[in-house]
Amino acid sequence: MNESRVHALIPAAGRSVRFGGALPKQYCQLLGKPVLSHSIAAVQKHPFVRGVTVALAPDDSLYDKLIRQEFPRVGTVAGGQSRAHTVINGLRQVIEKDPGCEWILVHDAARPCLTPASLGNLLEKGLGSLCGAILAVPVSDTLKQSGDDGFIERTIDRSGVWAAQTPQLFPIRDLVVNLESALSRGIFPTDEAAAMEAAGARPLLVEGDSGNIKITGAGDLALAEFIMQLQLTGE
Repeated sequence: MNESRVHALIPAAGRSVRFGGALPKQYCQLLGKPVLSHSIAAVQKHPFVRGVTVALAPDDSLYDKLIRQEFPRVGTVAGGQSRAHTVINGLRQVIEKDPGCEWILVHDAARPCLTPASLGNLLEKGLGSLCGAILAVPVSDTLKQSGDDGFIERTIDRSGVWAAQTPQLFPIRDLVVNLESALSRGIFPTDEAAAMEAAGARPLLVEGDSGNIKITGAGDLALAEFIMQLQLTGE
């Protein structure tokens, strides 16, 4: 693993429509801190990550109140109308402020349970892959395809099927080009790997940890707290 220049980007401009509640999920309290604080701290736990940028909603008023003082060296940028636009805004700022950056590590704001071991494994293997790499876990549940009427249409073969996680690691300039290309064709990737795939790239799958959950619903906060307490006790 060579010491390539890696910068972490955390898209945090979402409105958390599915989560509900008074606060966006990235600002909800988890073990005494906002979820986003845990996610920022998690990506900083490797010496190859030289900097972090958080992409915020243009009208965000909570980051300055709740988080900036804890992470004064973390940069911020305004997000866009979709995740892909938000990521592009972040990538452009990273390149402008750090022209020597080679790799971008994109991590969900609502994945606070990322472990140093998983991050290190991704960087170790991903920096040797020309197309980058993502954390993912093999799907173990039986998968069903539904019809429009809500009844089962078919069972999907789960062999070789993985559930994507973040962080996702890519050469920064390749990701900019491929995201812009996807958007110009009316494609709105739901993760960065999809933009790379649309350009013909085949990123590496690096097996992650099932505890690296994404907080989506309100019940996930309690699960994340349980996972992080186990991590703290070393179990």
